[in-house]
Amino acid sequence: MPSGSSAPRALYIHVPFCVRRCSYCDFAVQATREAPTAVWLDAVVGEMRLVSQERGWTAPLALDTVYVGGGTPSLLDVGAMAELRHRLTPYAEWDDAAEWTCEANPESFTAATAADWRAAGVNRISLGAQTFHEPALRWMGRMHGVEGPRRAMDAAREAGFGNVSVDLIFGLPRRLERDWGADLHHALTLEPEHVSLYGLTAEAAAPLGRWVLEGRETLADEDRYADEYLLAHTHLTAAGFRHYEVSNFGLPGRQSRHNGVYWTGAPYAALGPGAHAFYPPLRRWNVRSWDAYRDSVAAGRLPVDDEETVDEETRALERAWLGLRTDTGYSLADARDAELRLATLWRAHGWAHPDDSTLRLTAEGWLLLDRLAVDLAAAAEGGAALAV
Repeated sequence: MPSGSSAPRALYIHVPFCVRRCSYCDFAVQATREAPTAVWLDAVVGEMRLVSQERGWTAPLALDTVYVGGGTPSLLDVGAMAELRHRLTPYAEWDDAAEWTCEANPESFTAATAADWRAAGVNRISLGAQTFHEPALRWMGRMHGVEGPRRAMDAAREAGFGNVSVDLIFGLPRRLERDWGADLHHALTLEPEHVSLYGLTAEAAAPLGRWVLEGRETLADEDRYADEYLLAHTHLTAAGFRHYEVSNFGLPGRQSRHNGVYWTGAPYAALGPGAHAFYPPLRRWNVRSWDAYRDSVAAGRLPVDDEETVDEETRALERAWLGLRTDTGYSLADARDAELRLATLWRAHGWAHPDDSTLRLTAEGWLLLDRLAVDLAAAAEGGAALAV
């Protein structure tokens, strides 16, 4: 049997195929009109076999969450999810109580795909809407059009899905004239159970990164970025959503259980190009190229690109960062004086809620998350840095 607390109870599986790469995307994806489903299944199941052997898992992992992301999982052939579950059975099992999420793009999430996934046991959909503004969709390279998310949501509901998350991107260039408030309203008319926000960034490997570097595009400034984030917080919480993590909002009981594994520092397994796994204290990540990944597994080699052992200094920073990023907060039960001084200062600035036993950031504080986490980690280690 996999040993107690060291055995992952969460599994991420990456699908690296997209019809085209979006302008902002630097994920491990390969553009293709038709996903090579059979070859992908062989590869990820092969990797799971190799990982199980390497980690000494002599019985199937008992999973609480499974997340199939991408890329575009909805590009896979009908039958792919049922086959994936069947072929992973010697190495990992999950029942109907587990949260099984699949990401979908509106243009490829058809009624047939929805029914097929639901029959396989998928019970949660993450729908990549991003925006409902036609010029912004074209600029991004998105193919589904303004009405695509509504068609996809209708397909999900018809198939019996009662847990659907919608992804939105904020902080778009001002020149696109996207109305962020209108996008939030449009998303709410879909009646999702969950909303995830992503602030637009210019990653160097993405087309957008090149455009910004060459001076052909300008991102939203800090004030616009902050205003849009805070507007989302106001609109979504007013609609009954709990802002439970810096970028995530869920109706009661609809928080992402899989993502919660990442935020608590628990172990998780991962398969596919570019996928990151965590077997404390070991963190590792796979090669990003689909061809290199497929060939490595076919040759009987783990497709690992690199790995690191998380040392005590890194663990201290991660404890602060993970604790602050959710509304569960960072416990002050055994806090040093420097941590308590920080808590007092942050509350005075409106960056943290007034709570004597826990340090919980406000939406304004979450805008400063990375900076505040560094200061808190330093305070926890005996430093005296104060964020001002």
